[in-house]
Amino acid sequence: MPITEGIAISREASMPRADSGGSSAPPTDAVPATFGDVFAVGEFRALWLAQILSVAGDQLARVALTLLVFERTQSSLLAAVTFATSLVPLALGGLTLSGLADRLPRREVMICCDLGRCALVASMALPGVPVAVLIALLFLSTLISAPFTSARAALYRDILAGDRYVAGIAITLTAMQFAQVLGFAVGGAVVAFLGVRTSLLLDAASFIISAVIIRVWVRARPSARAEPHPGPRARSGRFTAVRLAFTEPALRTPMLFGWLVVFYNVPEGVAAPLAQSLGGGAIAVGLILASQAFGASVGAIVFSRLVVPARRVRWMGRLAILACGVLVAFAFHPPLPVALAILTASGIFDCYQLAANASFVTAVPAEHRSGAFGVAQAGMSLGQGTAMILAGAAAQTHSPSSVIAAAGAIGVLCGAAVAASTSGRGNHPPRARDVHETLPPRGGA
Repeated sequence: MPITEGIAISREASMPRADSGGSSAPPTDAVPATFGDVFAVGEFRALWLAQILSVAGDQLARVALTLLVFERTQSSLLAAVTFATSLVPLALGGLTLSGLADRLPRREVMICCDLGRCALVASMALPGVPVAVLIALLFLSTLISAPFTSARAALYRDILAGDRYVAGIAITLTAMQFAQVLGFAVGGAVVAFLGVRTSLLLDAASFIISAVIIRVWVRARPSARAEPHPGPRARSGRFTAVRLAFTEPALRTPMLFGWLVVFYNVPEGVAAPLAQSLGGGAIAVGLILASQAFGASVGAIVFSRLVVPARRVRWMGRLAILACGVLVAFAFHPPLPVALAILTASGIFDCYQLAANASFVTAVPAEHRSGAFGVAQAGMSLGQGTAMILAGAAAQTHSPSSVIAAAGAIGVLCGAAVAASTSGRGNHPPRARDVHETLPPRGGA
Protein backbone atom coordinates (compact mmCIF):
# COMPACT_ATOMS: atom_id res chain seq x y z
CA MET A 1 0.00 0.00 0.00
CA PRO A 2 1.60 3.30 -1.03
CA ILE A 3 2.54 5.81 1.62
CA THR A 4 1.53 9.39 0.96
CA GLU A 5 4.17 12.06 0.76
CA GLY A 6 1.83 14.61 2.28
CA ILE A 7 -0.87 16.86 0.94
CA ALA A 8 -0.62 20.03 -1.08
CA ILE A 9 -2.41 22.92 0.55
CA SER A 10 -2.60 26.42 -0.85
CA ARG A 11 -1.77 29.18 1.60
CA GLU A 12 -3.02 32.04 -0.51
CA ALA A 13 -6.34 32.70 1.17
CA SER A 14 -5.50 31.98 4.76
CA MET A 15 -2.06 33.51 5.16
CA PRO A 16 -2.58 36.41 7.55
CA ARG A 17 -0.34 39.37 8.05
CA ALA A 18 1.56 39.04 11.30
CA ASP A 19 1.55 41.86 13.78
CA SER A 20 4.85 43.60 13.62
CA GLY A 21 5.65 43.22 17.29
CA GLY A 22 9.00 44.82 16.59
CA SER A 23 9.99 42.16 14.07
CA SER A 24 11.52 42.49 10.65
CA ALA A 25 9.95 41.37 7.40
CA PRO A 26 8.68 37.82 7.62
CA PRO A 27 10.90 35.12 6.17
CA THR A 28 9.81 33.40 3.03
CA ASP A 29 8.62 29.80 2.96
CA ALA A 30 11.70 28.82 0.94
CA VAL A 31 13.78 28.43 4.12
CA PRO A 32 12.76 27.58 7.68
CA ALA A 33 12.09 30.49 10.03
CA THR A 34 14.44 30.83 12.99
CA PHE A 35 13.36 30.86 16.63
CA GLY A 36 14.69 34.42 16.75
CA ASP A 37 12.20 35.38 14.03
CA VAL A 38 9.39 34.00 16.18
CA PHE A 39 10.46 35.57 19.49
CA ALA A 40 10.80 38.91 17.71
CA VAL A 41 6.98 39.00 17.62
CA GLY A 42 5.87 40.59 20.89
CA GLU A 43 2.42 39.00 20.94
CA PHE A 44 3.92 35.53 20.57
CA ARG A 45 6.19 36.16 23.55
CA ALA A 46 3.16 37.11 25.62
CA LEU A 47 1.06 34.09 24.61
CA TRP A 48 4.02 31.75 25.08
CA LEU A 49 4.75 33.02 28.59
CA ALA A 50 1.07 32.90 29.57
CA GLN A 51 0.87 29.30 28.36
CA ILE A 52 3.97 28.20 30.29
CA LEU A 53 2.52 29.68 33.48
CA SER A 54 -0.84 27.96 32.94
CA VAL A 55 0.62 24.53 32.11
CA ALA A 56 3.03 24.51 35.04
CA GLY A 57 0.26 25.68 37.37
CA ASP A 58 -2.15 23.03 36.05
CA GLN A 59 0.34 20.23 36.68
CA LEU A 60 0.90 21.50 40.21
CA ALA A 61 -2.86 21.64 40.82
CA ARG A 62 -3.37 18.08 39.57
CA VAL A 63 -0.76 16.77 41.97
CA ALA A 64 -2.11 18.87 44.85
CA LEU A 65 -5.74 17.94 44.32
CA THR A 66 -4.97 14.25 43.86
CA LEU A 67 -3.03 14.27 47.13
CA LEU A 68 -5.82 16.18 48.88
CA VAL A 69 -8.46 13.66 47.82
CA PHE A 70 -6.25 10.73 48.82
CA GLU A 71 -5.48 12.40 52.15
CA ARG A 72 -9.18 12.77 52.92
CA THR A 73 -10.45 9.43 51.62
CA GLN A 74 -7.42 7.09 51.65
CA SER A 75 -8.91 5.75 48.41
CA SER A 76 -6.56 5.05 45.51
CA LEU A 77 -9.57 4.74 43.21
CA LEU A 78 -10.90 8.22 44.06
CA ALA A 79 -7.39 9.64 43.67
CA ALA A 80 -7.16 8.08 40.20
CA VAL A 81 -10.65 9.36 39.31
CA THR A 82 -9.58 12.84 40.41
CA PHE A 83 -6.53 12.76 38.14
CA ALA A 84 -8.57 11.42 35.22
CA THR A 85 -11.18 14.15 35.77
CA SER A 86 -8.49 16.69 34.98
CA LEU A 87 -8.12 15.20 31.47
CA VAL A 88 -11.52 13.89 30.32
CA PRO A 89 -13.32 17.28 29.99
CA LEU A 90 -10.84 18.38 27.31
CA ALA A 91 -12.73 16.30 24.75
CA LEU A 92 -16.15 17.59 25.82
CA GLY A 93 -14.97 21.18 25.95
CA GLY A 94 -13.33 20.89 22.55
CA LEU A 95 -16.62 19.87 20.94
CA THR A 96 -18.98 22.18 22.82
CA LEU A 97 -17.08 25.35 23.76
CA SER A 98 -14.24 25.89 21.29
CA GLY A 99 -16.56 27.66 18.85
CA LEU A 100 -16.87 30.54 21.33
CA ALA A 101 -13.43 31.68 20.20
CA ASP A 102 -14.83 32.14 16.66
CA ARG A 103 -17.98 34.00 17.71
CA LEU A 104 -16.31 36.26 20.28
CA PRO A 105 -13.03 38.23 20.30
CA ARG A 106 -10.31 35.68 21.02
CA ARG A 107 -8.28 37.80 23.41
CA GLU A 108 -11.34 38.40 25.57
CA VAL A 109 -12.21 34.68 25.49
CA MET A 110 -8.76 33.82 26.81
CA ILE A 111 -8.94 36.42 29.56
CA CYS A 112 -12.40 35.26 30.67
CA CYS A 113 -11.24 31.62 30.70
CA ASP A 114 -8.24 32.53 32.85
CA LEU A 115 -10.38 34.46 35.32
CA GLY A 116 -12.95 31.66 35.44
CA ARG A 117 -10.29 29.04 36.11
CA CYS A 118 -8.77 31.26 38.78
CA ALA A 119 -12.09 31.43 40.63
CA LEU A 120 -12.69 27.67 40.33
CA VAL A 121 -9.21 26.69 41.52
CA ALA A 122 -9.31 29.19 44.38
CA SER A 123 -12.63 27.64 45.46
CA MET A 124 -10.89 24.26 45.72
CA ALA A 125 -8.58 25.73 48.36
CA LEU A 126 -11.46 26.61 50.70
CA PRO A 127 -11.50 24.45 53.84
CA GLY A 128 -14.15 21.78 54.16
CA VAL A 129 -15.10 21.50 50.48
CA PRO A 130 -16.57 17.99 49.92
CA VAL A 131 -14.62 15.61 47.68
CA ALA A 132 -17.45 15.43 45.15
CA VAL A 133 -17.43 19.23 44.86
CA LEU A 134 -13.64 19.26 44.45
CA ILE A 135 -13.90 16.84 41.54
CA ALA A 136 -16.73 18.87 40.00
CA LEU A 137 -14.69 22.10 40.29
CA LEU A 138 -11.72 20.41 38.63
CA PHE A 139 -13.99 19.13 35.86
CA LEU A 140 -15.33 22.65 35.18
CA SER A 141 -11.86 24.19 35.32
CA THR A 142 -10.58 21.76 32.70
CA LEU A 143 -13.74 22.15 30.61
CA ILE A 144 -13.32 25.90 30.16
CA SER A 145 -9.67 25.48 29.23
CA ALA A 146 -10.83 24.21 25.81
CA PRO A 147 -11.91 27.62 24.39
CA PHE A 148 -8.70 29.13 25.80
CA THR A 149 -6.58 26.57 23.94
CA SER A 150 -8.54 26.99 20.70
CA ALA A 151 -8.40 30.79 20.89
CA ARG A 152 -4.66 30.72 21.46
CA ALA A 153 -4.09 28.32 18.55
CA ALA A 154 -6.14 30.55 16.26
CA LEU A 155 -4.28 33.68 17.39
CA TYR A 156 -0.94 32.05 16.61
CA ARG A 157 -2.04 31.81 12.99
CA ASP A 158 -3.00 35.50 13.08
CA ILE A 159 0.27 36.79 14.53
CA LEU A 160 2.81 34.41 12.95
CA ALA A 161 3.05 34.67 9.18
CA GLY A 162 4.50 32.06 6.85
CA ASP A 163 6.95 29.58 8.35
CA ARG A 164 7.04 31.50 11.61
CA TYR A 165 3.86 29.63 12.51
CA VAL A 166 5.55 26.21 12.31
CA ALA A 167 8.58 27.46 14.26
CA GLY A 168 6.22 28.94 16.85
CA ILE A 169 4.40 25.63 17.25
CA ALA A 170 7.74 23.84 17.65
CA ILE A 171 8.75 26.27 20.40
CA THR A 172 5.38 25.88 22.09
CA LEU A 173 5.31 22.08 21.99
CA THR A 174 8.85 21.83 23.33
CA ALA A 175 8.16 24.32 26.11
CA MET A 176 4.95 22.49 27.04
CA GLN A 177 6.82 19.19 27.29
CA PHE A 178 9.33 20.75 29.68
CA ALA A 179 6.62 22.58 31.65
CA GLN A 180 4.64 19.38 32.11
CA VAL A 181 7.68 17.38 33.14
CA LEU A 182 8.79 20.15 35.51
CA GLY A 183 5.28 20.48 36.97
CA PHE A 184 5.06 16.77 37.72
CA ALA A 185 8.69 16.46 38.83
CA VAL A 186 8.63 19.28 41.38
CA GLY A 187 4.89 19.22 42.06
CA GLY A 188 5.14 16.68 44.85
CA ALA A 189 8.02 18.52 46.51
CA VAL A 190 6.25 21.89 46.26
CA VAL A 191 3.02 20.47 47.67
CA ALA A 192 4.92 18.80 50.50
CA PHE A 193 6.72 22.05 51.34
CA LEU A 194 3.89 24.56 50.93
CA GLY A 195 0.84 22.41 51.55
CA VAL A 196 -2.09 21.53 49.29
CA ARG A 197 -4.12 24.71 49.72
CA THR A 198 -1.19 27.06 49.21
CA SER A 199 -0.27 25.13 46.05
CA LEU A 200 -3.82 25.51 44.74
CA LEU A 201 -3.73 29.24 45.46
CA LEU A 202 -0.45 29.47 43.52
CA ASP A 203 -2.17 27.84 40.57
CA ALA A 204 -5.03 30.36 40.86
CA ALA A 205 -2.48 33.18 40.89
CA SER A 206 -0.86 31.81 37.72
CA PHE A 207 -4.17 32.31 35.89
CA ILE A 208 -4.36 35.93 37.09
CA ILE A 209 -0.84 36.61 35.84
CA SER A 210 -1.66 34.92 32.52
CA ALA A 211 -4.77 37.10 32.10
CA VAL A 212 -2.78 40.27 32.83
CA ILE A 213 -0.07 39.33 30.32
CA ILE A 214 -2.67 38.69 27.61
CA ARG A 215 -4.56 41.90 28.40
CA VAL A 216 -1.44 44.09 28.30
CA TRP A 217 0.63 42.57 25.48
CA VAL A 218 -1.87 40.98 23.09
CA ARG A 219 -3.75 43.55 21.03
CA ALA A 220 -7.52 43.52 20.74
CA ARG A 221 -9.07 42.12 17.56
CA PRO A 222 -12.71 41.79 16.51
CA SER A 223 -14.29 38.36 16.49
CA ALA A 224 -13.31 36.22 13.52
CA ARG A 225 -16.88 36.16 12.18
CA ALA A 226 -17.16 39.94 12.42
CA GLU A 227 -14.21 40.46 10.10
CA PRO A 228 -14.74 40.61 6.29
CA HIS A 229 -13.71 37.46 4.42
CA PRO A 230 -13.25 37.08 0.65
CA GLY A 231 -15.62 34.82 -1.23
CA PRO A 232 -18.95 33.32 -0.23
CA ARG A 233 -19.52 32.96 3.50
CA ALA A 234 -20.51 29.53 4.77
CA ARG A 235 -23.60 29.29 6.90
CA SER A 236 -22.58 29.02 10.53
CA GLY A 237 -24.19 26.68 13.00
CA ARG A 238 -23.50 24.40 15.89
CA PHE A 239 -21.96 21.63 13.80
CA THR A 240 -20.32 23.67 11.05
CA ALA A 241 -16.81 23.12 12.46
CA VAL A 242 -17.46 19.38 12.81
CA ARG A 243 -18.72 19.18 9.23
CA LEU A 244 -15.71 21.13 7.97
CA ALA A 245 -13.23 18.92 9.79
CA PHE A 246 -14.71 15.67 8.50
CA THR A 247 -15.86 16.58 4.98
CA GLU A 248 -13.00 18.73 3.68
CA PRO A 249 -9.96 16.64 2.64
CA ALA A 250 -7.63 19.60 3.26
CA LEU A 251 -8.68 19.43 6.93
CA ARG A 252 -9.58 15.77 7.37
CA THR A 253 -6.25 14.35 6.15
CA PRO A 254 -3.90 16.24 8.54
CA MET A 255 -6.42 15.76 11.36
CA LEU A 256 -6.51 11.98 10.88
CA PHE A 257 -2.74 11.82 10.66
CA GLY A 258 -2.61 13.83 13.87
CA TRP A 259 -4.95 11.37 15.58
CA LEU A 260 -2.43 8.56 15.09
CA VAL A 261 -0.91 9.83 18.34
CA VAL A 262 -3.51 7.72 20.16
CA PHE A 263 -1.57 4.61 19.09
CA TYR A 264 2.01 5.65 19.68
CA ASN A 265 1.17 7.21 23.07
CA VAL A 266 -0.06 3.84 24.39
CA PRO A 267 3.29 3.21 26.17
CA GLU A 268 2.38 6.01 28.60
CA GLY A 269 -0.72 4.08 29.65
CA VAL A 270 1.23 0.90 30.43
CA ALA A 271 4.45 2.50 31.69
CA ALA A 272 4.29 0.94 35.16
CA PRO A 273 3.64 -2.67 34.07
CA LEU A 274 6.15 -2.27 31.23
CA ALA A 275 8.84 -1.16 33.68
CA GLN A 276 8.02 -4.08 35.96
CA SER A 277 8.16 -6.59 33.09
CA LEU A 278 11.58 -5.22 32.12
CA GLY A 279 12.91 -5.60 35.65
CA GLY A 280 12.79 -1.93 36.55
CA GLY A 281 11.11 0.12 39.24
CA ALA A 282 10.04 3.73 39.74
CA ILE A 283 13.12 5.09 37.95
CA ALA A 284 12.35 2.93 34.92
CA VAL A 285 8.77 4.26 34.87
CA GLY A 286 10.13 7.80 34.79
CA LEU A 287 12.55 6.97 31.98
CA ILE A 288 9.79 5.34 29.93
CA LEU A 289 7.54 8.38 30.32
CA ALA A 290 10.40 10.77 29.57
CA SER A 291 11.74 8.96 26.49
CA GLN A 292 8.98 9.86 24.06
CA ALA A 293 8.72 13.40 25.45
CA PHE A 294 12.46 13.86 24.98
CA GLY A 295 12.30 12.47 21.45
CA ALA A 296 9.37 14.70 20.60
CA SER A 297 11.25 17.79 21.81
CA VAL A 298 14.34 16.93 19.76
CA GLY A 299 12.27 16.03 16.71
CA ALA A 300 10.27 19.26 16.84
CA ILE A 301 13.39 21.41 17.01
CA VAL A 302 15.23 19.56 14.23
CA PHE A 303 12.17 19.29 11.96
CA SER A 304 11.31 22.98 12.23
CA ARG A 305 14.87 24.24 11.90
CA LEU A 306 16.48 21.92 9.33
CA VAL A 307 13.64 20.77 7.07
CA VAL A 308 12.28 23.23 4.52
CA PRO A 309 8.49 23.87 4.69
CA ALA A 310 7.53 22.13 1.43
CA ARG A 311 9.41 18.98 2.40
CA ARG A 312 7.72 18.85 5.82
CA VAL A 313 4.33 18.43 4.18
CA ARG A 314 5.64 15.78 1.78
CA TRP A 315 7.11 13.80 4.66
CA MET A 316 4.07 14.08 6.93
CA GLY A 317 2.44 10.77 6.01
CA ARG A 318 5.65 8.77 6.14
CA LEU A 319 6.67 10.14 9.53
CA ALA A 320 3.19 9.56 10.96
CA ILE A 321 3.33 5.89 10.03
CA LEU A 322 6.91 5.54 11.28
CA ALA A 323 5.93 6.99 14.68
CA CYS A 324 3.63 3.99 15.08
CA GLY A 325 5.68 1.49 13.09
CA VAL A 326 8.81 1.56 15.25
CA LEU A 327 6.70 0.35 18.20
CA VAL A 328 6.13 -2.96 16.41
CA ALA A 329 9.71 -3.79 17.49
CA PHE A 330 8.29 -4.34 20.99
CA ALA A 331 7.02 -7.68 19.66
CA PHE A 332 10.57 -8.93 20.22
CA HIS A 333 10.37 -7.98 23.94
CA PRO A 334 13.48 -5.78 23.97
CA PRO A 335 15.42 -5.06 27.19
CA LEU A 336 14.99 -1.70 28.89
CA PRO A 337 17.80 0.23 27.10
CA VAL A 338 16.53 -0.88 23.68
CA ALA A 339 12.93 -0.16 24.69
CA LEU A 340 13.92 3.39 25.66
CA ALA A 341 15.67 3.85 22.31
CA ILE A 342 12.56 2.67 20.45
CA LEU A 343 10.35 5.05 22.43
CA THR A 344 12.74 7.93 21.78
CA ALA A 345 12.68 7.17 18.04
CA SER A 346 8.87 7.15 18.09
CA GLY A 347 8.94 10.54 19.80
CA ILE A 348 11.32 11.94 17.18
CA PHE A 349 8.99 10.83 14.37
CA ASP A 350 6.20 12.68 16.21
CA CYS A 351 7.69 15.82 14.62
CA TYR A 352 5.23 15.32 11.73
CA GLN A 353 2.60 16.83 14.04
CA LEU A 354 4.09 20.24 13.21
CA ALA A 355 3.25 19.75 9.53
CA ALA A 356 -0.20 18.33 10.35
CA ASN A 357 -0.97 21.24 12.67
CA ALA A 358 0.20 23.87 10.19
CA SER A 359 -1.66 22.23 7.28
CA PHE A 360 -4.89 22.02 9.27
CA VAL A 361 -4.85 25.53 10.74
CA THR A 362 -3.77 27.08 7.43
CA ALA A 363 -6.55 25.40 5.45
CA VAL A 364 -9.47 26.11 7.79
CA PRO A 365 -11.47 29.32 7.19
CA ALA A 366 -10.50 31.98 9.74
CA GLU A 367 -14.05 32.35 11.09
CA HIS A 368 -14.18 28.63 11.97
CA ARG A 369 -10.57 28.15 12.98
CA SER A 370 -11.09 27.83 16.74
CA GLY A 371 -14.09 25.51 16.42
CA ALA A 372 -12.34 23.22 13.94
CA PHE A 373 -9.22 23.14 16.09
CA GLY A 374 -11.41 22.20 19.06
CA VAL A 375 -12.89 19.29 17.10
CA ALA A 376 -9.39 18.02 16.27
CA GLN A 377 -8.25 18.38 19.87
CA ALA A 378 -11.40 16.71 21.21
CA GLY A 379 -10.91 13.67 19.00
CA MET A 380 -7.26 13.45 20.02
CA SER A 381 -8.02 13.69 23.77
CA LEU A 382 -10.90 11.22 23.59
CA GLY A 383 -8.88 8.79 21.49
CA GLN A 384 -5.85 8.93 23.78
CA GLY A 385 -7.95 8.32 26.88
CA THR A 386 -9.81 5.41 25.27
CA ALA A 387 -6.63 3.84 23.88
CA MET A 388 -4.85 4.03 27.22
CA ILE A 389 -7.79 2.44 29.05
CA LEU A 390 -7.99 -0.37 26.50
CA ALA A 391 -4.23 -0.85 26.63
CA GLY A 392 -4.32 -1.06 30.42
CA ALA A 393 -7.07 -3.66 30.26
CA ALA A 394 -5.17 -5.68 27.65
CA ALA A 395 -2.02 -5.56 29.77
CA GLN A 396 -3.90 -7.50 32.46
CA THR A 397 -3.79 -10.63 30.30
CA HIS A 398 -0.96 -9.92 27.83
CA SER A 399 2.57 -8.62 28.24
CA PRO A 400 2.90 -4.82 28.03
CA SER A 401 5.41 -5.20 25.20
CA SER A 402 2.88 -7.18 23.16
CA VAL A 403 0.21 -4.55 23.82
CA ILE A 404 2.52 -1.76 22.63
CA ALA A 405 3.49 -3.73 19.52
CA ALA A 406 -0.18 -4.35 18.71
CA ALA A 407 -1.01 -0.65 19.15
CA GLY A 408 1.84 0.26 16.81
CA ALA A 409 0.65 -2.23 14.19
CA ILE A 410 -2.92 -0.91 14.33
CA GLY A 411 -1.57 2.63 14.00
CA VAL A 412 0.39 1.63 10.89
CA LEU A 413 -2.75 0.16 9.31
CA CYS A 414 -4.79 3.27 10.12
CA GLY A 415 -2.04 5.54 8.79
CA ALA A 416 -1.78 3.49 5.60
CA ALA A 417 -5.55 3.81 5.14
CA VAL A 418 -5.35 7.60 5.45
CA ALA A 419 -2.39 7.62 3.06
CA ALA A 420 -4.25 5.46 0.54
CA SER A 421 -7.27 7.78 0.58
CA THR A 422 -4.99 10.75 -0.03
CA SER A 423 -3.06 9.13 -2.87
CA GLY A 424 -6.38 8.10 -4.41
CA ARG A 425 -7.17 11.79 -4.87
CA GLY A 426 -3.87 12.35 -6.61
CA ASN A 427 -2.56 14.32 -3.60
CA HIS A 428 -4.63 17.36 -4.57
CA PRO A 429 -7.22 18.18 -1.90
CA PRO A 430 -9.22 21.39 -2.12
CA ARG A 431 -7.29 24.55 -1.56
CA ALA A 432 -7.91 26.64 1.54
CA ARG A 433 -9.86 29.27 -0.37
CA ASP A 434 -12.20 26.63 -1.80
CA VAL A 435 -13.42 25.42 1.60
CA HIS A 436 -16.12 28.10 1.70
CA GLU A 437 -17.42 27.05 -1.68
CA THR A 438 -17.51 23.30 -1.02
CA LEU A 439 -19.39 23.34 2.26
CA PRO A 440 -22.63 21.33 2.06
CA PRO A 441 -25.52 23.82 1.56
CA ARG A 442 -27.27 22.92 4.78
CA GLY A 443 -28.34 25.52 7.27
CA GLY A 444 -28.95 25.40 10.96
CA ALA A 445 -26.30 22.74 11.59
